[in-house]
Amino acid sequence: MRLINTKTLGIESFPRFEHPTIPAYAILSHRWGADEVSLQEMQDPSPSLPSKLGYQKVLKCCEVAGSFGFEYIWIDTCCIDKTNKVELTEAINSMFNYYRDADVCYAYLVDVPSDDQLEAEESRFRKSSWFTRGWTLQELLGPETVIFYGNDWKEIGTKSSLPEIISGITSISLEA
Repeated sequence: MRLINTKTLGIESFPRFEHPTIPAYAILSHRWGADEVSLQEMQDPSPSLPSKLGYQKVLKCCEVAGSFGFEYIWIDTCCIDKTNKVELTEAINSMFNYYRDADVCYAYLVDVPSDDQLEAEESRFRKSSWFTRGWTLQELLGPETVIFYGNDWKEIGTKSSLPEIISGITSISLEA
């Protein structure tokens, strides 16, 4: 398993299945955009890397994780070698475990302003494309703690503070 060091932005590897050696980490749940950053770009950054929107997302996510005291974060776009089919398959098969084992999950909703009126029937939160993803189920149910962030990286709520709204959006029972 690879994790991003939130202070140095370096990619560090930790042996799989040797759980005691894997440090506490945060994890990002997000919709992929057109300008995401790959593992290779993080390991060998070009001068143009900082201009990529995906890199800005990595920076902000590392900043948020660091502010909560996390030294490491896992972000799918740049912690998996997607050019290695065996590794990609293994990562896909391990995804639920990655989310379950994370200390916290940051759900970044690029299409939701942080001042959204969450309770409103027509709120941007309720209509967020994040809830339409197939991966959302494991990313919502796996981690004990999920914190939702709006498009400006301000917290808009948590899984535990919004159970009725989330249940209404997903049709997942409150007991799940």
